[in-house]
Amino acid sequence: MKLIKSLYFQILCAVLLGVLVGHIWAEQAVALKPLGDAFIKLIKMMIAPVVFCTIVTGIAGMTDKRSLGRLMSKTLLLFLVLTVISLVIGLVAVHVFQPGVGMNIDPATLSTAGLSQYTASAAKLGVVDFFMHIIPDTFMGAFNKGEVLPVLFIAVLSGFALSAMGEHGQPVLNVLESASQMVFRIFGYLMRFAPVGAFGALAFTVGQYGITSLGALAKLVMTLYIACAFFVLVVLGGLCRLHGFSLWKLLRFFREEFLVVLGTSSTEPVLPRMLEKLQALGCRKGVVGLVLPTGYSFNLDGTAIYLSLAAVFIAQACNIDLSLGQTLTMLAIMLLSSKGAAGVTGSGFVALASTLTVIHDIPLAGLALLIGIDRFMSEARALTSLASNAVATVVISLSEGACDRQVLRQMLADGKMPSTAVAEPNAPWPAAEPTRQS
Repeated sequence: MKLIKSLYFQILCAVLLGVLVGHIWAEQAVALKPLGDAFIKLIKMMIAPVVFCTIVTGIAGMTDKRSLGRLMSKTLLLFLVLTVISLVIGLVAVHVFQPGVGMNIDPATLSTAGLSQYTASAAKLGVVDFFMHIIPDTFMGAFNKGEVLPVLFIAVLSGFALSAMGEHGQPVLNVLESASQMVFRIFGYLMRFAPVGAFGALAFTVGQYGITSLGALAKLVMTLYIACAFFVLVVLGGLCRLHGFSLWKLLRFFREEFLVVLGTSSTEPVLPRMLEKLQALGCRKGVVGLVLPTGYSFNLDGTAIYLSLAAVFIAQACNIDLSLGQTLTMLAIMLLSSKGAAGVTGSGFVALASTLTVIHDIPLAGLALLIGIDRFMSEARALTSLASNAVATVVISLSEGACDRQVLRQMLADGKMPSTAVAEPNAPWPAAEPTRQS
């Protein structure tokens, strides 16, 4: 009975049932798409208030404001390094497995129908436009679209303002603390519908595209999954060992969230839950509230792997040999486009389109090869990025001395989060100390 009530078990059953229904009753399963869409929409409406309350109360509770600059510098540096490694892994994987070699595709024969929506979005992903997009039109306008970066921007400003107000800002801070508890409670209610959302999303995907619809492109899909697995197990696993905790236990702790992402192919539905569970691991609220939402926009490692891998795949399929200079230029552009795609539907595909529109060495029409299978690869991108952001948040917290190692070990050993296990939200953390290995 206890297993049946477990959200993890319910989501797992829903995922398996969705695959079965999509395979057997494909036509009817396609009609179930609104179930997955509705669940994502329900969760997305809570992202802005959750992020705002978490960050404002976290920053306002800091005793050492200088630690914020050090925290952000360290966070962005780690994200940059992980993104570069991801791009290189994708590049190496596509050259090792060569999924596009032998396809001998003539770009002139490819149909570009269906590409317009992606190329139109790609045109809006310029560097200047990306940073201008961070600034909302109005203070309340940041909440309208539920995007993370504008909310993050005004939350940081609000947190500093409340901190500077001292005792005069305490009543507002108390209200936000209560509001934070309210929005997490609402989110807890909505998560009960996660099995329904995962079922609808998986049934639609299998019904629409079919389990065996990958055909000749299966090798590309497998190459991406192998590259993502290598990044998670080797790169993230090594980072975890270096900081004295187990990658496997961390992934097990977030198993429910990974199943939701598997079903919906999106990391957004689990952002509020990730914030809550990372605090339960002993990480300070201020650090979690800054690092994780920032990672959602600046640490899309799954997308980075996909970008370099998919671009070279198109070149291989069209018999185009890229020089070292062309490859390095492509990677430099992808380093930016992988960030600019944050918050865009089909972000990985849009980022790839934005890259190809700039470099011109690889035909944009080659995107037509990927349209039919992109949905299968989006799951690998989302799962990899979620794992990377979870690891990065714990690592940054430990390096800042803002994570209780005893709580971390205990929670990872238990493998689940008690309903009342949340770290002290506003406890200050000391200056960064050398990370002790255990």
